[in-house]
Amino acid sequence: MNGPPSQPATSTRPPEHDSAAALPLEPRDGNPLYVTGEYVALGGRRSLVTGALGATIVRLAIPAVASMLLMTIFTSVDAFWVGTKIGSSGLAAVTASVFWIWLVISIAEMVSVGLTAVAARRHGEGRHREAARVAGEALVLALGLGIAVAVAGRLVLPMLFVVMRTPSDVTALGVRYLGTFLLGAPLIFGFFVVDAAFRAAGDTRTPLLLLASSVAATMILDPVLILGLAGAPTLGIAGAAIATITTRALVFVLGLGILRRRGMLVLEKPRHASLRSIVRVGLPTATTGVVFALIYVAITRIATPFGTPALAALGIGHRVESWLFMVGVGVGASVAAVVGQSLGAGDTARAERAGWVSVSYVSLLGIAVFVLQLIFAEQMAGIFTHDPLVIAEGARYLRIAAWSQLFITAEIVLEGALGGAGATFPPMITSTAITATRIPLAILAVSRWGTQGLWWTISLTAVGRGIAMMALWRSGGWKHRSV
Repeated sequence: MNGPPSQPATSTRPPEHDSAAALPLEPRDGNPLYVTGEYVALGGRRSLVTGALGATIVRLAIPAVASMLLMTIFTSVDAFWVGTKIGSSGLAAVTASVFWIWLVISIAEMVSVGLTAVAARRHGEGRHREAARVAGEALVLALGLGIAVAVAGRLVLPMLFVVMRTPSDVTALGVRYLGTFLLGAPLIFGFFVVDAAFRAAGDTRTPLLLLASSVAATMILDPVLILGLAGAPTLGIAGAAIATITTRALVFVLGLGILRRRGMLVLEKPRHASLRSIVRVGLPTATTGVVFALIYVAITRIATPFGTPALAALGIGHRVESWLFMVGVGVGASVAAVVGQSLGAGDTARAERAGWVSVSYVSLLGIAVFVLQLIFAEQMAGIFTHDPLVIAEGARYLRIAAWSQLFITAEIVLEGALGGAGATFPPMITSTAITATRIPLAILAVSRWGTQGLWWTISLTAVGRGIAMMALWRSGGWKHRSV
């Protein structure tokens, strides 16, 4: 996707295990032995600094990617029900809301990225209880930020759509959707910490199981709450947001319980030094996301004069692109843990190879998606709407954006790898500078080529970000960061 949204040692290697349980089996040397669905390990941790690198990345990435794809299903289900049952105005309202939701998620990612880098480094050093304490401190920080975002967002809610100059019908639906979503911000922030704590420890299976239960619940709740099935009230577009909040609350509570039971999250009085480390590492990533979201608010204003079909097409494009984007996020989160633990163990060569190997894997998928978007653009757009004008504009967007799919996975994966190294400032400056050029370029392009100029601006700048991120990783400056 041409957007962000947003966003894991032991001395002996334990045997592989395929059980999906997450319960203590027996005490051993004072530490419970757990079956996490990915491995059996003391304290639920696994070393990522030994063994074949490719196999380690694949083992870690497959459940992480599956988790991200489940999140894509999560949002695509919303788009399907809203687009097909409420109409193109509803789809446009969700699209406009999503750019503000990206801003919210970017703030949550500040804690998530910071926790992943710091906790993974502590695991790599063998200081597992310290990693658990950092996770507890990150949780306190995340919940506080979530409450602040919810309050602030509700206070300025109407202005968020006035800024984008959305049509009145789109604004009314957007206020209902986004306003409901903001009420659940603390729970969503908390889930980001739970997810990061697992990944920093090398566990990607448990988040997968949690998200699977979340998506299953969403697929049931969405039609029930939107359409008022089974005796439930007909909530329309607000029902989609309520389904999101409810299911995220479920996985947050379950994940928190598992972390506590495994001793991977310890709640003690937060230390200022730890909080500063988390914020210092995560803030550049959050800033990138916030700026990105604000730039897309400007892009939305540029698209608004072309009517609801253009806004809805923008949303369709992001939904379709989100599949590849989430694959990159999953692999990026996994390689962040490998890089963090490798640097903690003093193996910079392994950390560097991890980035390039991961990019080579996801680039193959990027080529496949490029071909599919060129050939089946109308069919992809038609999943989310029956409006022929929206389908035509959405297909135009997808064919133009297909070229960015050849580079976007490299950007996302290497941004995750740089985050795992604690080097988040250079990608922030690079990505933000390139993305900011979209505004003047888009204004110029739409004046000459209409919506096609806008879509080409989005696609080509995404290509530029991918090339720039590869250059940053190749430079090697990230090898000397301390967290």
